[in-house]
Amino acid sequence: MNSQELIEKYKIKGSPELGVIAATFGFFVGFAAVSLYGPAAKNFKDIMGLSGIMLGFFVAAPQLTGSLLRIPFGAWVDKEGGKKPFLILLFLSILGMAGLTTLLLFYYPDRLTIEMYPLVLLLGFLSGCGVATFSVGVPQTSYWFPKNKQGFALGAYAGIGNTAPGLFTLLLPLALIGLGLTGAYTLWFIFLIIGTVIYAVIAKDAYYFQIVKQCGSREEAVKSARELGQELIPSGKFIDALKISAGIGRTWALVFLYFTSFGGFLALTVWFPVYWSLYHDVGIRGAGVLTAVFFSLHASFARVYGGVISDRIGGEMTAIISFSLVLVGAILLMFASNFATALTGAIFIGGGMGISNAAVFKLVVKYIPEAVGGASGLVSGVGAFGGFVVPPLLGIFVDAFGREGYAKGFIIYVILAIISIAISYFLNRIKVPEH
Repeated sequence: MNSQELIEKYKIKGSPELGVIAATFGFFVGFAAVSLYGPAAKNFKDIMGLSGIMLGFFVAAPQLTGSLLRIPFGAWVDKEGGKKPFLILLFLSILGMAGLTTLLLFYYPDRLTIEMYPLVLLLGFLSGCGVATFSVGVPQTSYWFPKNKQGFALGAYAGIGNTAPGLFTLLLPLALIGLGLTGAYTLWFIFLIIGTVIYAVIAKDAYYFQIVKQCGSREEAVKSARELGQELIPSGKFIDALKISAGIGRTWALVFLYFTSFGGFLALTVWFPVYWSLYHDVGIRGAGVLTAVFFSLHASFARVYGGVISDRIGGEMTAIISFSLVLVGAILLMFASNFATALTGAIFIGGGMGISNAAVFKLVVKYIPEAVGGASGLVSGVGAFGGFVVPPLLGIFVDAFGREGYAKGFIIYVILAIISIAISYFLNRIKVPEH
């Protein structure tokens, strides 16, 4: 039976191109939530009287659910396909944004007190569920594409999807000035609803998932999907996907690399607006522009190119080079005595993080092809937890050293980068072959 006959028999819809477009769009929509907390942090800090560590937890709140939920939802893709998990996460994010928008409508600014801090954190946790869509989109994209195109496909997916924080960090200060905090959050809430509906309409699961839902036979679905060109086949079981990936030691090496690269990226996406504003006395609009252009967007587009580099020279060598850039950037930011040096450091650290993010997921597909969903959930979930852990640590430096703590805190990234370079070097030395 030829490809066209199989498509007609199983009523298959979609294509690899549509698959990556849908996943990228859905991730872009879900990831936008994280950008709302950085530029608006100064508003909440002033009104609620937050300490440095409380501010750190505030900007990190969406990262907790955005990281930990990646583990079960990424693994769930190997059983269910990507569309259903994606929509559930987006719906939870809508609930969080609905609550936060309502809170602002009725209590901001005069009645928004520090006693409401736990509620604001809770709504931040819910809003961050959209960030967890990343681990769903990775296998959703991977199962559509052959192995020799994984680097490019995943680089494009994650790179373009990652532009959400940068674009919204760039636009939110303008919205805050034009619409106020409540109006800006309301506008994003509407965007989230519309984006979720669009994703629901255009998203399709890869061949295997569509076929197995039609015929009910895994053997038949595997055979037919391979005939249609699908190379990566999921284990088909939620627990198996996690067990397989967790039982491979290299998975945990990749977890740490991703903790530094993407967890670090998430942390600085929300921390840099505070850093530019309170350490370099840049206005809220300027802080948003600096964070968006010279870090978030820069890192996101570097991630696309990082996928191409990883296809050419391998994920291990790409990781060594990119984490070296992170190290240089962190050192510059730590010792920056002027604005120009700090900006150069931000450019280096952003480019290094973007490239290394792509390298890590090139290695996920290489090392754990039989459970891409489970592996992507563990790596992106535990790794992205850095986005929740790091901001409060940076806040501790501010509480301990005052204004200079904003610079001294980058010692955290110096340490993470050195360890990541060592791990990448070890992975390159063992030279694990393609499966």
